[in-house]
Amino acid sequence: MNKEELKKRTKTDAVSIIKLCNILPKTIAGFEIAKQVIRSSMSVSSNYRAACRAKSQSDFIYKIAIIIEEADETLFWLEIIEEAELLKPDKLKLLMKEYSELIAIFSASSKTAKLNLRK
Repeated sequence: MNKEELKKRTKTDAVSIIKLCNILPKTIAGFEIAKQVIRSSMSVSSNYRAACRAKSQSDFIYKIAIIIEEADETLFWLEIIEEAELLKPDKLKLLMKEYSELIAIFSASSKTAKLNLRK
């Protein structure tokens, strides 16, 4: 997957999270969780765009670390939505799988970048 495809993928995922949040219950918990999961998912996308413009290999590694943290936070909020039974699991499974895959992709990218920096 090239960087343009990954940019599009992370942006599409952020939009999917927004759509998911629009069907969360209109409760205090629903609103608070929606705010958190929207922020973290959009951070994945926006920080990946920033990583693509990194000024150095160290800058790239730093930005990728932020992306991994934000993707993991997004996955956390999706798990909370599932465990609190705010939505049916079928609405969450694909996004949970997607964010698990993104964590793996960016973790591998970070590892490769760190190896390349040492050379």
